[in-house]
Amino acid sequence: MQLSNEEEEYNLSLSKFESMLKTNKVLFFDSEEFEEIILHYLDMGKSALAKKALKLALEQHPRSSGLKLVQVEMLIYDDKLEIAEKLLNELYAIEPTNEEIYIQKANICSKRDQHEKAVEMLKIALEYTDDYADVYNLIGMEYLFMDNLELAKESFIKCLEEDFEDQSALYNVVYCYEFLDQNQEAILYLNKYIDKNPYSEIAWHQLGRLYYGVKEYESAIRAFDYATLIDEEFLGAFMEKAKALERLKKYDLAIESYNRTIELDDATSYALLRIGKCYEKLGNKVLALKYFNKTVHEDPLLDKGWIAITDFYVRQKNFQKALFFVNKALAIDNQNKLYWKRFAAINKQMNLFEEAEFGYRKAVEFGDYQLDTWLFWVDILQFLGEFESAIQTLLQASEYFPEENEVEYRLAGLYFMISDNIKAKFHLSNALRLNYDNYILLEDLFPVVWEKKMVRNYIDKHKKQ
Repeated sequence: MQLSNEEEEYNLSLSKFESMLKTNKVLFFDSEEFEEIILHYLDMGKSALAKKALKLALEQHPRSSGLKLVQVEMLIYDDKLEIAEKLLNELYAIEPTNEEIYIQKANICSKRDQHEKAVEMLKIALEYTDDYADVYNLIGMEYLFMDNLELAKESFIKCLEEDFEDQSALYNVVYCYEFLDQNQEAILYLNKYIDKNPYSEIAWHQLGRLYYGVKEYESAIRAFDYATLIDEEFLGAFMEKAKALERLKKYDLAIESYNRTIELDDATSYALLRIGKCYEKLGNKVLALKYFNKTVHEDPLLDKGWIAITDFYVRQKNFQKALFFVNKALAIDNQNKLYWKRFAAINKQMNLFEEAEFGYRKAVEFGDYQLDTWLFWVDILQFLGEFESAIQTLLQASEYFPEENEVEYRLAGLYFMISDNIKAKFHLSNALRLNYDNYILLEDLFPVVWEKKMVRNYIDKHKKQ
């Protein structure tokens, strides 16, 4: 591919400058050349070289306002805001209509969290600039900092009206719509945008995402198809299309789309996992298991992969195999609450109650505070005859679920089991208040307690009140 004259001159300037640094010979560059060289090094993250270039530039062109503005930009980057501000005020006295002065003043205000003042500066810059798109984009960013998503959205839309190819502005418009929960409005906007710019793969992709969000999966797939027609290597669009196809239960087509992402890039654990799920839905257990195994091989730390294999064997009622894989997962990450919960559930199915109790205890220890986890754990403690431990566990659970009748009925039953009738009646009264009809739990979980006439009389009395 042939380079343009501008690109050739730019590359020549860079080579000439780097040659000068190696030979220590001082060569002459015009001020614009220096600006491009400095900005190049800044973009590359080579601030030391940028500073060196700036020093040489100012020695050769001490009165260049363009170079001084670059100097301001570097000072702001280094958080030397007072020095930058002083230099800007000097430049303002010379060139009060230079929009870059107001842009840099806005930059300083933004760094100081004075975002409203930054917007004021940028609105003045609009009066003098030829690059309206850039300034509207900056205004939009300031409104984002202020969490004013409505005005941010308006600014990014104005930016796109000036420069419809500004992809960051397009992403930001969609972000604002989504944050404001205006998905349908965003769909309308993108459809209008596409009418004017039908070859924007980003717009089609974002439109597909929005349709997916409102569960219009057919429309989403059509949008992703257009995105991939424009850019045949648009990996994200193929991935999103596959997800939409899954939602429509078109598993064969979803597999094709996931496989396309693997062709475009290295296989991701997510794509392999989803292919496995699709094969399982199609009833192809052999291929499902093959892809689940590929998933954990690709990313041994992905808990969803291990869970997929474990749950696969649980559904086959092959609990020994399920336990084997959940133990492999725990060997890699023994602080994963999801693994411990499955470890507990599988052991429970195998009537290994002490191991199951240990699993639920570990799941809670590592942050699983879901109600069913507490209840499974307590029911096993009760089965093992550990009534005091079960009570302490339920009291802990009641901190997370203070008004949960299932916790209260169990506390009542357990207190009756240890003959603490005062506490038992207190918790039974709470349980009946929260959900009278669920007293059947006492009959199911505590048949010995249910047989007590005093308990049933207490329940009947509560019903009459």
